[in-house]
Amino acid sequence: MDRHVGVISDTHGLLRPEAVAALASVDLIVHGGDIGSAALLDELGEIAPVVAVRGNNDRKPWAASVPETVTIELAGLRLYVIHDIKTLPKAPAELGVDVIISGHSHKPGVERRGGVLLLNPGSAGPRRFSLPIAVARLRLGAAGAAAEIVELEVAGGLDGAKARGAVSPRGRARAQ
Repeated sequence: MDRHVGVISDTHGLLRPEAVAALASVDLIVHGGDIGSAALLDELGEIAPVVAVRGNNDRKPWAASVPETVTIELAGLRLYVIHDIKTLPKAPAELGVDVIISGHSHKPGVERRGGVLLLNPGSAGPRRFSLPIAVARLRLGAAGAAAEIVELEVAGGLDGAKARGAVSPRGRARAQ
């Protein structure tokens, strides 16, 4: 039986309604770091169980319990989650995993390297430069792992964000 994983990263405290919609009906959500708040993880947890790693901007006390890396097994495949792929302890093929999920760069991408699927969902948080706002969907099953980037259609101001706990691009809380 295939398992469906929603992958999100670099929210920086901003959970967009478009991201919530894109993650609906998944079996698990993986957050690749730079979460922004424990409340955001709680909101994601209302959609599906959440596995998350701490990003370089997750420095407040709430983040102390969030690990820097996580390895999980799902549908017979091993997934390794780390915020910045440049900090991998060894080459992807040497980790003994099928999928590596990372964030940090805000640049979405899917590639295979040495038989390992590398997935960066991009950033679902405040827009950075001209990069797209995106999440990813990962399908795991007997046929292996397959991923797709889902670019979110957002509009205006802070890209139309109206989610609870939203932050401005400078990290200040938005008025609701």
